[in-house]
Amino acid sequence: MFGNILNYILGLGAAIFLPIIMILIGLGIKMKFKRAVTSGLTLGVAFTGMNVILGFMFDTISPVAGAFVEKTGIQLNIIDVGWSPMSAIAWAWPYALFMFPLQIGINLLMLVFKQTDILNVDLWNVWGKIFTATMVAAITGNIALGFVAAAIQVVAELKIGEATQKRTQEITGIPGVTCTHYMVLQCVIMEPVNKLLDYIPIFKKENSNADKLKDKIGIFGENSVMGFIIGGLMAILAGYTVKDTLNVAIKVGTALVLFPMVAKLFMQALAPIADAASEFMKSKFKDREIYIGLDWPFMAGQSELWVVAILLVPIELLLAVVFSKMGISNVLPLAGIVNIIVVVPAMIVSKKNLLKMLILSIIYTPIYLLVSTSFAPYATELAQKTNAIKIPAGQMITYFGVEAPFFRWAIANGLAMRIPGIIALVLFFGLFYMFVKNMKKQS
Repeated sequence: MFGNILNYILGLGAAIFLPIIMILIGLGIKMKFKRAVTSGLTLGVAFTGMNVILGFMFDTISPVAGAFVEKTGIQLNIIDVGWSPMSAIAWAWPYALFMFPLQIGINLLMLVFKQTDILNVDLWNVWGKIFTATMVAAITGNIALGFVAAAIQVVAELKIGEATQKRTQEITGIPGVTCTHYMVLQCVIMEPVNKLLDYIPIFKKENSNADKLKDKIGIFGENSVMGFIIGGLMAILAGYTVKDTLNVAIKVGTALVLFPMVAKLFMQALAPIADAASEFMKSKFKDREIYIGLDWPFMAGQSELWVVAILLVPIELLLAVVFSKMGISNVLPLAGIVNIIVVVPAMIVSKKNLLKMLILSIIYTPIYLLVSTSFAPYATELAQKTNAIKIPAGQMITYFGVEAPFFRWAIANGLAMRIPGIIALVLFFGLFYMFVKNMKKQS
C-alpha cells in the first residue's frame, strides 16, 4: 500500500514532487503561506520550463547525431537509453523503496551531529543511489553491499555539496543553496588536471568565460549567434540539406537564448526559501549556516555549460568510433549525447573557464564510455528481470551519462574485492579528501 502511494507521488515528476516538498519546508520554517506557495510553484515552473527547453534541445541534437552515425556506417551494439528508462529500471528493483529512509536518516543524523551543514531535498534523485546499489549488488552478488555503497554515496554527496557551495554560489549568484547531485563527485578526479592546466598560460585566465568572449569577438559571442553557428556546423557534418541545416542552427540558437531566461526563475523561487531556511536554522542550530541541497538545473542558465555540451557532441561520437575500433567500448551515445553530466563538474572546478571546461570534458568523456560499457550487461539483465522496458533479443542497453562513473565503477569493483577496483577506490577517496580540504580553504 505504502509502496503504491510512494510510486504515485514519484510518478508526478520532479516538477510537481519537488515544489510540494519545498512548500512544506517553507511552511515548516515559518514562511508566510503566500510566499511559500509562490516560491514552490515558481520552482515547479522553473523545472518545467527548463525541461521543455532541454527536451527541445535533445530533440534537435539527437537526430543530428543519429544522422552522423548513419552516414558514417558505425555499428555500435550497446544503446544508450538515457536517464529516464534507467531510472524506471532502478525503481523496479525490489528493494528500491528502502533507499528513501536510508538517505533521509543519514542526512538528519549528520545534521544533528554537526557532520554536515546541508539539508539535501533532492529526493527525486534518490534513484541514483538505487542505481549504484543495483550495480554493486549485481557485481558483488551481495544486496547488503549495494546498500553500503548507497550509504557511502549519500555521505559523499553531502560532503561534496558542502565543499562546493561557495563556488556554486559564485557561479550562479543564488545564495543558500548547493548542488548535491552525484555528478558533482566527478569534480574530485577533475581537479588534479584542472590544476595542471593552470601551468599553461592560455588556460590560466579565470575570466575566460562566455561574457568575456562576447567582449572579445563581438556579435559572435552572443548566445543566439554561437548557438546558430555550432548547430549549423553539426548539421553540416551530419550531411543535412541547407534547409534542414538552417532549421537545426536556429533551434540550437533559440535554446541557448532561452536557457538563461528560464534560469532566472530558479533564483526567483529559491532565494526566499534559502533566506527563510537560513533564519530558521540559525534559531535552531546556533552559529551554523544550513544550506539546501538541490538537483543541477538551477545552474543551467550558464551559457558556458551549453556551448561546451554542444561542442562535445561530435567529439563523443568520434571517441565512440575510435573506442569501438579498439575493441574497448561498443556504446552508442544517443539519449545522453548532450552530456551535461560531464560539463557541470568541469564548470565548477574551472570556475566557468570556457576553454578549461572543454578540455576537461574531452579528457574525461572516455570514462563515461568505458564505465557504461562495463555496466551494460548488468543494466540489461536488470531490465530483463524487472520487465521495466522491452529489449530486443541480442541487444544490450546502458546509461552513457552514468553521472559519477569513476566513483561507481570503483565502489562496485572495490567492494567485489577486485584489485583494480580497490586501487581505484583508494585513489578516489584520497583525491576526495584533498579536494574537500582545499575547497574549504578557498572558501
